[in-house]
Amino acid sequence: MATETQISAAAASPTWRHYFELTKPKVVALITFTAIVGTLLASPGWPPLDALILGNLGIALASACAAAINHVLDRRIDEQMARTRARPLATGHLKERQALAFAAVLGLTSMAILAFFVNLLTAVLTFASLIGYAVIYTVWLKRATSQNIVIGGAAGAAPPVLGWTAVTHHVDPHALLLFLIIFVWTPPHFWALAIARRDEYAKAGIPMLPVTHGVEYTRLHVLLYTVLLFIVTLLPFLTRMTGLIYLAAALVLNTGFLYYAFALKITAREELPMRVFKFSVKYLMWLFAALLIDHYVPIKA
Repeated sequence: MATETQISAAAASPTWRHYFELTKPKVVALITFTAIVGTLLASPGWPPLDALILGNLGIALASACAAAINHVLDRRIDEQMARTRARPLATGHLKERQALAFAAVLGLTSMAILAFFVNLLTAVLTFASLIGYAVIYTVWLKRATSQNIVIGGAAGAAPPVLGWTAVTHHVDPHALLLFLIIFVWTPPHFWALAIARRDEYAKAGIPMLPVTHGVEYTRLHVLLYTVLLFIVTLLPFLTRMTGLIYLAAALVLNTGFLYYAFALKITAREELPMRVFKFSVKYLMWLFAALLIDHYVPIKA
């Protein structure tokens, strides 16, 4: 049954803030940033403005569309979790039909921009990524397997490839390295959050790794994936895609991530999983910023 708060909220008219919240703006901002980096790295100089502006606008709108659909499909789960119960659908500020109509506008606008003003390959890959997250991950993987984050991470790792194809009109091996970095980063990032919210995921019936295999098992896998991430993030330098600025940043950032992952493995401090989660967001942002700086201020070994 709806609570009094939900009934009261439902009576209020939705505002632009409720629609904006549907887009998961912080998540979309990070996604768009990695796409912009992919766009800039794809060109030896300054990329064409249509690819840079319209390409990343289309990618951002598609990401926002996927986020809005995720809100609709996860509404009942969101109502049960403290972290998400204030979302506009869970509180009743927005109805599902309103959220779906908003998502449809975002999605159609995104596809029109990418298909008509950028290129068809970017449009197709962006649509595949949208479906991968909003439908395959949210509807099936999230509820079906404890490896949901590992498998579903492919959709979240796609944006730098999309940004790259907006410029080049083809998928480049270097773009796939950026994809691989985010793909390997995703499990330790989300599993740290899952440890912190284990009881809520269990209550909602979501088979996150700490729910199905226990916290100790998850801590070990956060550490193992962080070690793997350390290795993967060296590949841009080893393949001569980047230079010494990126290498230095990668070494510093990976040392920090390993410190947190190792501390998470050997200690049971309650605040540590969320600290690892928050650091992982900054880690990815600064790593991609280092890629960008290295691209425009190259210092080769």
